Amino acid sequence: MGKNVTQKLISDHLMAGEMIPGTEIGLKIDQTLCQDATGTMVMLELEAMKLDRAKTEASAQYVDHNVIQEDSKNPDDHLFLQSAARRFGLYFSRPGNGVSHPVHMQRLAKPGKTLLGSDSHTCANGCMGMLAMGAGGIDVAMAIAGEPFYVKMPQVWGIKLTGELPDWVSAKDVILELLRRYDVKGGVGKVIEYYGPGLKNLSAMDRHVIANMGAELGATGTVFPSDEEIKRFLKTQDREEDWIELVADEDAEYDIHEEINLSDLEPLIAKPSSPGNVVPVKDLQGESIYQSYVGSSANPGFRDFAIAAEIVKGRRIAPGISFDINPTSRQMLTDLVKEGHIASFLTAGARLHQAGCNGCIGMGQAPATGRNSLRTTPRNFPGRSGTREDSVFLCSPETAAASALKGEIIDPRSLDFDYPKVKDPKHPTIDVNLLEAPLPLEEARKVKLEKGPNIASIPDMDALPDTLEIPILLKMKDNISTDEILAGGARVLPYRSNLPEISKFAFEIIDDTYYDRAMAIRDQGGHAVVGGFNYGQGSSREHAALAPRYLGLRVALVKDFARIHWQNLVNFGVLPLTFDDESDYDKLEQGDILQLKDIRNQVKNGNDIIIKVKDKGTEIKAHFALSERQKDIMLKGGLINWVKEA
Repeated sequence: MGKNVTQKLISDHLMAGEMIPGTEIGLKIDQTLCQDATGTMVMLELEAMKLDRAKTEASAQYVDHNVIQEDSKNPDDHLFLQSAARRFGLYFSRPGNGVSHPVHMQRLAKPGKTLLGSDSHTCANGCMGMLAMGAGGIDVAMAIAGEPFYVKMPQVWGIKLTGELPDWVSAKDVILELLRRYDVKGGVGKVIEYYGPGLKNLSAMDRHVIANMGAELGATGTVFPSDEEIKRFLKTQDREEDWIELVADEDAEYDIHEEINLSDLEPLIAKPSSPGNVVPVKDLQGESIYQSYVGSSANPGFRDFAIAAEIVKGRRIAPGISFDINPTSRQMLTDLVKEGHIASFLTAGARLHQAGCNGCIGMGQAPATGRNSLRTTPRNFPGRSGTREDSVFLCSPETAAASALKGEIIDPRSLDFDYPKVKDPKHPTIDVNLLEAPLPLEEARKVKLEKGPNIASIPDMDALPDTLEIPILLKMKDNISTDEILAGGARVLPYRSNLPEISKFAFEIIDDTYYDRAMAIRDQGGHAVVGGFNYGQGSSREHAALAPRYLGLRVALVKDFARIHWQNLVNFGVLPLTFDDESDYDKLEQGDILQLKDIRNQVKNGNDIIIKVKDKGTEIKAHFALSERQKDIMLKGGLINWVKEA
């Protein structure tokens, strides 16, 4: 039997385990990426490991999230990251160079390689014929140090593409269609692999758009073949020598099958406040908006901006609308200027922002209270935009631009002019001025880490105790995101390198009394939280596990977990438990006292644990899906302790 592309990538990098879905495997990692919201912790972890030199083929540290410099905290961290990249042998992408995912695709991504990033949208580079996955920062630090990345062997979900996208429909509508069908849990435990005759009608950047939001389906990764289109893209970047062909064998099989006829698609939109809440745009026609926003890693390509510019060219944005243009790379911004598209935006009334993540992560461009915001971003979780009570819709650049003209949500097909045709520049700008290459080893060894006053080392954490008697400090619903556990945005992320300070924001979107209540009992054994399905969806930021752990979180008991957050909890010694009987969720209340005894023995010798609810006479059965390696990590109190004792 032949292999699909995912199976080829995994088998070529398999270092431990067997390719049996659901079992733990260890993979050799060729490349890594970090961004500044997560990279500061990664660099501190590399320092703690006493790493001399990155052992990957290429590792990069990007500054794209915290580019707003309202005081010294962000620029101080930028200097720290630059010094750490120089010391450990990483590429360093300076502020203003752009979002990590499209910049990595342009400059470093290679077909046939593995990529691990401390950002959940690292999967976007699966568009290049790579196995690209998001993970917590400490997993990325281990990969930089040459250690395998451990993950459960995924099923491969083959999606056959046929047909061709109609006018006014683009790649964003393809991934929104998949979210419409399967919601935010549809990809859990799977790598999504696209194939079929429809691929020839999708550019490399179109594929990036689709691969990026595989994260919103909860997928381990998204994989496209490396075909003639990828060869063409690399040639435009003066990197044709990095191309190899990597396609599925003719007799390849998939664990799960699906088909999308591109010709049948229509403009789609995700309503607040979930990427899976998808309906046709025509169903919302006429709903008023305050803001329309084009950009982010979910729509980072030249055509994504150029098509929006052509739609508004020679026209005016509706009165009162904030039309925000968020370029995704310096290189692309230069080309948009050369082709006249930025002038089209500005004369139409748009606002131009610097290249970076910006509003996607709540760093600027926050919408007004109680007003609708249309965005081409990948996520619309509550509060992620920077406005606590936000109302964010996810859509394509076509829908965003058309709606900006009218001041309300409209189906772009209803515009009274023909669909503009745009093409990528034949010779795009190659700009590496803000991308610093790694220093030679001897020069790197002379670099001193520059630590500003806001950088604090990670505190020591104790081993898993044998007995716990702890209160449920929070009981939460389904689909709690890491943005709700620990928000991003301009208020919070400047403290990313200071765990005691960033912990003050933990769970504040859900319950702003959590921090004070957790601190009051932190030294009395800690606490537990209870959640529903898909707990911890969204961002890979390990702060969402690390900050509650710092505040005394010992147990998370839920119906099921999102992959990366579950892995982060394990890495920091928080016991991730799943109900045996989901109806037991209804038996628990916030404030109940959970009693766990003989914990270490139960973890060491099985996968089940008994929990008693004090004063209720109730017994809850739960389980944990830990490998033998992860059990050892849990017993020692987390991966840092495990590494120290190795």
